[in-house]
Amino acid sequence: MVIPREAGRITYSANIRNMKRIQLDEYQKAVIVGSLLGDAYLEATWSKTNYRLGIRHSKMQSEYVQWLYEKLKSLVLTPPQHYERTQSIWFRTISHPELSGLHSVFYRAGKKVIPEAIKEYLSDPITIAVWFMDDGNAVFKNGKVGGYHLNTQSFSEAENRCLVDTMAAAIGIRCTLERNHGYYRLAIYQRDAREAFRALIYEHMLPSMVYKLG
Repeated sequence: MVIPREAGRITYSANIRNMKRIQLDEYQKAVIVGSLLGDAYLEATWSKTNYRLGIRHSKMQSEYVQWLYEKLKSLVLTPPQHYERTQSIWFRTISHPELSGLHSVFYRAGKKVIPEAIKEYLSDPITIAVWFMDDGNAVFKNGKVGGYHLNTQSFSEAENRCLVDTMAAAIGIRCTLERNHGYYRLAIYQRDAREAFRALIYEHMLPSMVYKLG
């Protein structure tokens, strides 16, 4: 497994210093936030003061990981790697001031949370599309798409209720809360809502991930 130089505590190169000065564009920010609402994570570097983004998915989603890498490669030293033991594909960025800023928003006491200001992040359909590609699925009823899940079980009931309210306020999509093995997730069942949801994100999805919409 190749370890990026920064992770190995090797002195910063001019290349890394230049990368840290890069300003993220709005598309990159939307992709990162969508990933964080899904399975991505922010982890501290050895200094414990700066944070980098980690992406890891199953080998079956290697094309999606490559797509994420292409969007964020201005912050990445090493292309996606295959981890044989878990049959997963992963990469991580260098630490970056804007990622450290997002850590202060999306983490409390080391745990990922839904921030109070989530509405400002959910107004971008790219964020919603990445969130769904990362952690969503279609729900089939009698062989037809009857709705969609956003698998938010890692968040509390109160955080999920906040997401329900924010989805309605920010993008006009009506969601409900659904119990799943003692946890909660978002469900979109109402016909108008699920059609609006599909229309909102379809053009922003990677073609190989459109199957998730059913």
